[in-house]
Amino acid sequence: MTAYKFTQDWFHWAPEVWIKLKPLLPARKSFLEIGSFEGRSAVWMVENFLENDAELVCVDTWEGSEEHKAGEADGAEERFDYNLMLAKSAPALPYFELTKIKAPSYRALTQLAPTYLFDFVYVDGSHVAKDVLTDACLVWPMVKPGGVLVFDDYAWGSSRDILHRPKMAIDAFVNLFAEELSVIHVGYQLVVRKN
Repeated sequence: MTAYKFTQDWFHWAPEVWIKLKPLLPARKSFLEIGSFEGRSAVWMVENFLENDAELVCVDTWEGSEEHKAGEADGAEERFDYNLMLAKSAPALPYFELTKIKAPSYRALTQLAPTYLFDFVYVDGSHVAKDVLTDACLVWPMVKPGGVLVFDDYAWGSSRDILHRPKMAIDAFVNLFAEELSVIHVGYQLVVRKN
C-alpha cells in the first residue's frame, strides 16, 4: 500500500456514494476539485475514477478557512504535493496530468472558464454560503452535459450560523438552475447531474 501522508480524514464516508457515480460520468477524463487540503479525495479520484491521460485540476489556497482550528492547515500543501506525487508515480495507477492552482476559487475558476469542461466537479472549498454559491455559479458552465457536480458538507454545521455553512447556497443553486439539472443524491453531500 502506498504510504500517503494524511493527518485528517474528512472523506472516509464519501466513497460509498461516489462509487455509484462512476457509471454516470460522461467520460472519466476531466476532474476538478475545489478545496484539496492534503489531497485525500484527489488521490481517491486517481485510484478509482480517472482513466489514462485524464486531467485533474485541484484548486486551493492551502491557508485553511474559518472552521479550521489554529495550525490545522499547517503543512497541508506540502502533504498535498507529496501525496499527489506518489499517486502520479504509482505504476498501478493511471497516468494523469495534474494542474494545481493556488488561489482563491473565484480567481481560479475565472481563469479556467474559457477553455475547460469537466466530467466531474467536487466543491469542497469555503463553507461560507456566499462563497459556495459563487463557486457553483462559476463552475456550472464548465460542467459537461451529463457531468456530475458534488457539493460537500450539505448537512454540515447545523449549530453554525446559516450564512457560514453551505446548505443555503446549495439549495439556492439547485432551485435557480432546476431546469438544467437533476438531483441524484441528497445526504451529507448533495449531488447533481447536468441535463
